[in-house]
Amino acid sequence: MTAPDVRGRLKAIRERGGRVVLLDPRRTESADHATEFHAIRPGTDAHLLLALLNVIFAEGLERLGHLTDFTDGLDAVRDAAAAFTPERVEGLTSVSAETIRTLARDFAVAERAVAYGRIGLSIQEFGGLAQWLVNVLNAVTGHLDSEGGAMFTKPAYDLLQRAKKGATYHGRFTSRVRGLPEFDGELPNVVMAEEMTTPGEGQIRALVTVAGNPVLSTADGAVLDAALGTLEFMVSIDPYLNETTRHAHVILPPAFGLEVAHYDVTFHLLAVQNTARYSLPVFPIAEDQRFDHQIFMGLAERLTGKAGSTPEEKLNLGLRHGPYNTSLEELKANPHGVDYGPLQPCFPGRLLTASGRVNLAPAPMLADLPRLEAALDVPPPPLVLIGRRQLRSNNSWMHNTPRLMRGPGRCTLQLNPADAAGFVDGQAVEVRSRVGAVTVPLELTDTLMPGVASLPHGFGHSRAGVRLGVASQHAGVSLNDLTDSQRIDALTGNAAVNGTPITLHAAAASAESAAD
Repeated sequence: MTAPDVRGRLKAIRERGGRVVLLDPRRTESADHATEFHAIRPGTDAHLLLALLNVIFAEGLERLGHLTDFTDGLDAVRDAAAAFTPERVEGLTSVSAETIRTLARDFAVAERAVAYGRIGLSIQEFGGLAQWLVNVLNAVTGHLDSEGGAMFTKPAYDLLQRAKKGATYHGRFTSRVRGLPEFDGELPNVVMAEEMTTPGEGQIRALVTVAGNPVLSTADGAVLDAALGTLEFMVSIDPYLNETTRHAHVILPPAFGLEVAHYDVTFHLLAVQNTARYSLPVFPIAEDQRFDHQIFMGLAERLTGKAGSTPEEKLNLGLRHGPYNTSLEELKANPHGVDYGPLQPCFPGRLLTASGRVNLAPAPMLADLPRLEAALDVPPPPLVLIGRRQLRSNNSWMHNTPRLMRGPGRCTLQLNPADAAGFVDGQAVEVRSRVGAVTVPLELTDTLMPGVASLPHGFGHSRAGVRLGVASQHAGVSLNDLTDSQRIDALTGNAAVNGTPITLHAAAASAESAAD
């Protein structure tokens, strides 16, 4: 969650008599701070959410609260949930009908409650529906835009300030090869490789990457790795020569970390308190160094002949026109930040829909429901793969920091003992999917539900040309050499990284050599 001291916050909920309920295919570190945990099959969150709504509507527990006078689509949502009874979804989700009914009733009648889902809901075959339904669940139980529920910030620098009411940010154009829709001017990353390798008008022949490592972080990374090698020109603005930037013809390394001033535009927007803070750099940069904004502005000026304003100038302008009429100088004078108070209900004033009303049942979501219902009749694969983010190494660039890589190797395939017939803990196993195969040490654990295996995100540092001394000593294997760029959420075009069907086979290599 985007909040400081999440452990302390979850503990405080429990201490004042509240409940923290976690649903996940893996009993994660967060489960240690929850009051109850329920294992759910990957990719079935939307089915579960509709079943919760089914119970709420069937038992007359819906209440829109202060949203009543400016909300549309309640009847359409009720109709959509009718087919998803708890009994019908329990076999697919692995969450019992009794549990679903209890959770629905308790959530609906609670004075204060919130349903929360993030990346795990997004990167699956029904990610768009799952995120929509989280909002619907909060809304129809009176927990949206209300104290103790899902609330919205009033940030000092507001990214929504210049947003156009009623504007559309999805599906305005599609990708050239596969026809996948854009969102907010961006296409899904699953189309990158095919757009580079498919001849014809509009073929991508040049690329700029900024502080990213898509070879390890996007689906079917091996195919993208090969595609990058075919480009006519590639520039990377990055401090590392990693699995992606090794293909660049030019690398422009920016100053970073304690050398850089910082205002967190994104996370002040997603915070749990209205705050603002500007951090000055701790160390000066050398004469031959450049900040990333200096690199961007230098490139833009050479391409267009025009110079842009600095980040400080843009930030100060946004703060001046923001809700608190503050300034960069005020933030500099308060190095520990400025507290503008708790979140407050902000609907309908902050709504940017054309009607100025909440639309619970957007047409694209309703149109995708038949695909979700059809999945109820499809037997799940015997074994599927999910990723995992680890506390000290949740991104590939963190693997090159010695302090974060201490201790036993963390690139293991976690598997429930019930799925381990013929295998032993620590054995090297070959994991195969439709698009690739990797060899990795096996870690048997009951933290995974049966039928689910897990590999960590961001490993795979054994490719030639990588200059990551520490990471190369803990190379591991890449989860995304197994994920499939053809497995997507049809609604959003996003990669369905979680839920990849896999098979396990004995590997000749030892666990020790695989870990190295």
